Amino acid sequence: MEHLLTPADRAFRDEVRTFLAERLPPDLARAGRRATSVFFHPDVTRPWQTILHERGWAAPDWPVEHGGPGWSDIQRYIFAEESARAHAPSLPPQGLKMVAPVIMHYGTPEQKATLLPRILSGEDLWCQGYSEPGAGSDLAALRLRALRDGDDYVLNGSKIWTTHAHFANRIFCLVRTSAEGRPQQGISFLLFDMDLPGITVSPILTLAGEHEFNQVFFDDVRAPVAGRLGEENDGWTVAKHLLTFERGGRYAPSLSAWLDLVREAAQATGWWDDAGNRERFAREEVAVAGLRAIELAALEGGGPSAAVRPSMLKVLGTETSQRIDHLALEIAAGWEDEVDDAPDAIAVAMPRYLNNRAGSIYAGSNEIQRDLIARAVVG
Repeated sequence: MEHLLTPADRAFRDEVRTFLAERLPPDLARAGRRATSVFFHPDVTRPWQTILHERGWAAPDWPVEHGGPGWSDIQRYIFAEESARAHAPSLPPQGLKMVAPVIMHYGTPEQKATLLPRILSGEDLWCQGYSEPGAGSDLAALRLRALRDGDDYVLNGSKIWTTHAHFANRIFCLVRTSAEGRPQQGISFLLFDMDLPGITVSPILTLAGEHEFNQVFFDDVRAPVAGRLGEENDGWTVAKHLLTFERGGRYAPSLSAWLDLVREAAQATGWWDDAGNRERFAREEVAVAGLRAIELAALEGGGPSAAVRPSMLKVLGTETSQRIDHLALEIAAGWEDEVDDAPDAIAVAMPRYLNNRAGSIYAGSNEIQRDLIARAVVG
């Protein structure tokens, strides 16, 4: 990346490194090293978001007019890399990276003025109401019914795999407002509070025993029409805009940091003594370097087209992550002492492996992403 950096960019990198060294609390960095998924408990993310918000760095990708820092693409990448290297916990993506961009694009002036500052400060925590029983990758099959009654929609149905719904006070939700025409044509995009009467959050424990997901039930819930983004029955257009941000993030910085932790664990065990194991590890280093090259090429306007890049990165990023997790699990199998005293990668190998199996399914399964790539590239 050095050839992309100007003297100002190098000075910015030094500024970020100094900030992280001075302001990232040790307990939050330890939480970052022992992350089992991209989602952290609010007890971890809220204090870190407060620190970043005070510096004006909570939303690197936001435009200046909404509170972003006004960084260039390369500066945003520098910040992502340095934060990952320091093991800073990632902030909840549902608000900052997912719903905020669509509020900026489709929201009314009042919605922007009311909602965006609360997302930026961390005052509001959001969850995503997309998947339903029987409507996951085939999202257009969703059935959560929303009948118009005056100034409200009356909601009946459920959502599933709703990450951190038990913490969230706000939800962005796809609902069925019409049963006519193609399934995609009868969907609307609603924003509303999670404490409305009739909402029930039921926990779904992962195989790792963690409470990250939920099923959310809606029984005659009255959600204000004023919370709709975009036109009625045009929510599919809004949802596709959001999915671009959910799928197409930066994978290489966090994977590189995780790979470093896995290397440390491997070198602390006999696993690293085997030349074949070291070769397998080297293959994943090459894979992460390839991901990084694609991401950096995009900063220069090269690499895959913007139409296929999110899908390509989603496939490569999630599948590389799963392979590295598999290596970590193998390494952990050779650890015989207490888990609490183990290297970080060993301590979280099993829950991370189990949680990240879903990576190739959420935000549109990788099979669907390959289909999108094929249609865009070869027709």
